[in-house]
Amino acid sequence: MLAKRLADARQQTDSLFEIVKPEALYDRPVAERHRIVFYLGHLEAFDSNLLRGGPQSELDKLFAFGIDPVGGGLPTDLPRDWPTVQEIQKYNRKIRSAVDSMPVNEQLWNVAIEHRLMHAETLAYMLHQMPVDTKIAQVSSQLAAREVAPGMITIPAGPVILGLSEGFGWDNEFDAHEVHVGEFQIDRYKVTNGEFLKFIQAGGYEDESLKWLTERGIKHPVFWKSESVYRTMFAEIPMPLDWPVYVSHSEASAYARWAGKSLPTEAEWQRAAQSSTPGNAGFERWDPVPVTADASMVGNGWEWTSTLFKPFPGFQPFPFYPGYSANFFDDQHYVIKGGSARTAACLLRPSFRNWFQPHYQYVYSGFRCVTR
Repeated sequence: MLAKRLADARQQTDSLFEIVKPEALYDRPVAERHRIVFYLGHLEAFDSNLLRGGPQSELDKLFAFGIDPVGGGLPTDLPRDWPTVQEIQKYNRKIRSAVDSMPVNEQLWNVAIEHRLMHAETLAYMLHQMPVDTKIAQVSSQLAAREVAPGMITIPAGPVILGLSEGFGWDNEFDAHEVHVGEFQIDRYKVTNGEFLKFIQAGGYEDESLKWLTERGIKHPVFWKSESVYRTMFAEIPMPLDWPVYVSHSEASAYARWAGKSLPTEAEWQRAAQSSTPGNAGFERWDPVPVTADASMVGNGWEWTSTLFKPFPGFQPFPFYPGYSANFFDDQHYVIKGGSARTAACLLRPSFRNWFQPHYQYVYSGFRCVTR
């Protein structure tokens, strides 16, 4: 079962690299991230280092770690600093053969599988930022536009369970504990591109918290080419006003303040999502659908919370991957919950926690607002 899941995950990531035209594999579509070619080798290097007890070669070391620059620092490597695609593919075949001959360790194999599937989403949003002509287009259809009538629903006060008590999960998902949440109201739908456009037109990017973006010439979400044109994975289309807007935590927070509301806490979001079933998720589509076509809180875009990423009571880092979560308990990352169209089904579990820096715009994350 785990061997089949690993093979399926490999197929998912392999298919993403095949979308990129060969001459673009050394491009860096997101300035804060590695070049695409790094990820071509990283997935196998991670498996090798995890399952074989540490680096066995120079390529194991070269491809070992991604980057999460804090404070504006950006990588400066050049294409010539990386091996050729042929060398990396040879390395990948060697690692896969070695891994496939190893006995299955259930926990470690789950880590390898889910790590790869997380990168399937990371790669998707990186590829999303590449010019259309650098990619080989895939079938991608959109639903007809729909009217959106915004509104809020009341969530009564009560308990919610955060985290896991048993089964596989990442270290930050443990331990399960109960939190009491007071009554609040939450948006029925994710905030749409149309609603966010009104915020921009009202001068929303003049908010002091967005100075970091505006100083860099950024005056709208990164998935927008302009206020009237949206960039899907494979085309530029008229702005879909009824799709969820994908923004950074700082943009979502600024909008919430402008609207006289706030972002939900992780516990509030979890309580509101208790009855949600997954919607647009699991690699079925490349892009969002109208919020009225998928009102689920699990799918069609992650959702920002106001909660800083911190350990739960009883947290113990993975002994074989001690920095997975602990390195980011730095008061500079915020929790997102739910999932997007490019989130694997196994990562849609209620306890799963994702996190990013406040100015990072590239993730498929929208938001809802709350009042209390």
